[in-house]
Amino acid sequence: MTTEILVHAEAGVMTITLNRPERKNSITSAMYGAMADALERARGDDAVRVVLFQGHETVFSAGNDINDFLNNPPAGENSPVFRFLHGIASFPKPLLASVCGPAVGVGTTMLFHCDLVYAGDNAAFSMPFVNLGLCPEAASSLLVPQMLGYHRAAEALMLGEPFMAEAALEVGLVNRVLPPTEANNYANAQAKKLAAKPITSLVETKRLMKKGQQAQVLQQMADEGESFRRMLVAPAAKEAFTAFMEKRRPDFSKL
Repeated sequence: MTTEILVHAEAGVMTITLNRPERKNSITSAMYGAMADALERARGDDAVRVVLFQGHETVFSAGNDINDFLNNPPAGENSPVFRFLHGIASFPKPLLASVCGPAVGVGTTMLFHCDLVYAGDNAAFSMPFVNLGLCPEAASSLLVPQMLGYHRAAEALMLGEPFMAEAALEVGLVNRVLPPTEANNYANAQAKKLAAKPITSLVETKRLMKKGQQAQVLQQMADEGESFRRMLVAPAAKEAFTAFMEKRRPDFSKL
């Protein structure tokens, strides 16, 4: 079990903490597996009524750990990253997140599956998949246009540039913006409020809100996963990752 994911359950709330601040909470295969396992336990544990994701007040997640990602690429739907993505997409109980600092790649796309998101005023959201020669994941090619509108989604997904907490609040990705030192505690307080409510009502309310697109989300995730795995071994991604390792700008002019 990795210590880079901390799982703590108390008063009906399971808190999953990304605990790798020295590497900007970049996520390894083992960390995805730990989070997927925690979600599975939470799903079947009647004592867990709400799940809260959080990072450090200076960083939520820099996305995939590139070295680990290249050494342990997702091989199929049962790989840890896809287990995690399926877990958040189908989780029946309330999911919350507290986000401070950079939230890169999956650090942003996972939030579209959360029911409530609270952000520090230092939060910076980005989805730079195209810049890595890849395509969106976590059904973000469906969910981002739905929330942001097509043109703002195209800007976020094609340019891959960061947008800040106030912009995320404006489009509805986050519920409230707070000082970074307060975000985790505030999100935990909101999670405890939910945990005190009847779980049957919470689960049914979430099911009804999501039922119209649940199958579409899972299908989009599968389609993205197929494209992602194919593009991961294509020339553009190889150039992007090589450039990253060599600390230079990638050259896509011939690709």
